[in-house]
Amino acid sequence: MTTGSATGRVLRDRTAGLFLAAVVVSGFGSSAMSPAAGIWVKSLTGSDSLAALALFTVWLPVLFGPALGALTDRLPRQPLLVGANVVMALLLTTLTAVDSAGRIWLLFAVLVLYGTSSVLMDAAESALVARAVDARLLGDFNGLRMTANEGMKLVAPLTGAALCARFGGASVALLDAVSFALAAGLYGLLRVRGPEPAAAGDPEGGRGAGMRQVWGSEVLRPLVLAGSVTMLCAGLNGATLYAVIDKTLGHSPAYAGVLSAAQGIGSVAIGLLAGPLLRRLPERVFTAAGIAVFAVAVGLRAVPYDAVALVACGLIGAGLPCVLIAAMTAVQRETPDALLGRTAATANTLMMAPNAVALALGAGLVALVDVRVLLPLVGAVALAAAVVLVTGRRGAPTRSPAGPRPSSAEA
Repeated sequence: MTTGSATGRVLRDRTAGLFLAAVVVSGFGSSAMSPAAGIWVKSLTGSDSLAALALFTVWLPVLFGPALGALTDRLPRQPLLVGANVVMALLLTTLTAVDSAGRIWLLFAVLVLYGTSSVLMDAAESALVARAVDARLLGDFNGLRMTANEGMKLVAPLTGAALCARFGGASVALLDAVSFALAAGLYGLLRVRGPEPAAAGDPEGGRGAGMRQVWGSEVLRPLVLAGSVTMLCAGLNGATLYAVIDKTLGHSPAYAGVLSAAQGIGSVAIGLLAGPLLRRLPERVFTAAGIAVFAVAVGLRAVPYDAVALVACGLIGAGLPCVLIAAMTAVQRETPDALLGRTAATANTLMMAPNAVALALGAGLVALVDVRVLLPLVGAVALAAAVVLVTGRRGAPTRSPAGPRPSSAEA
């Protein structure tokens, strides 16, 4: 199966196409809102700390992923996706009332719900995709999903920042509300036949079921652990961004946009190639190769040349998503349908929570350790994770009690 034919099959599949369209629409709104929230808070309060807290508030619900994922296994997933998008569209319109520092609490309340809905929808979407998309195309779908998300990040943040500066934060909130409403409509058009597992109860219940599924699988456990270490390193790497721009490259903070664009281009490219590579390479080899590319690129960021910095950011964008795409594809393939929501959310928590922690830890380390020393050390840790992954004990793929995944034609 060639790259073109596999990608074409995904795009021609009505269900997969609707999913990807929803990702593009909602991803544009979310990517526009993310930087605008911090700008909005800063403009109303003048506080850098509160502006940073706005970004952390959206991340906070990731820590409760297993519990939120269990909820997606108890509710019909398609109605959950539609309902969550409609609720967020309505909630975002309330932010038009945030016009002073005294009402900033409303923005923070909505941001908490924003992050919560993101965790719920990611888990429900991962579970629904696994039932609706041919199992042989899951890697291609997840790669295209990464491409769609990263593609939106190339244009949406600039749009959000420009709107926020010209018309205020409420304009970005309304744009995001429209994107949620459109995504709700797209999810409502899905035709996924067959009973939802939630309708039959929850015989394998328990919030810890997702953790047991991840930890008990010799396929999932090493991938998720490698993802956790890699995302920890990614957080430390991210915390050095402005120190590298200022002290290593000698540019103003605005240069971050150039480096971000380079990283986004790398992520878009690997998203298109991930499916074919996952079919040609063993899963661990693909993942370890991506982590190794990321590790080398992190070390290169200590070199004081613009050309090297741009190449390094492009390589980070290409290497970092590999472990996320491979891990989520494995979760969708290896997990029984009744446990898929909480397992996907648990895997996401285990991989993404270290990133948030490392961002805070890295902020302190940058003040104590020269980035020319810190970055090679971080790269070495990531490279060690790649070596352990590719040389560790290998388990055979687990069998889902529910049997093989249905294709989109059968679902």
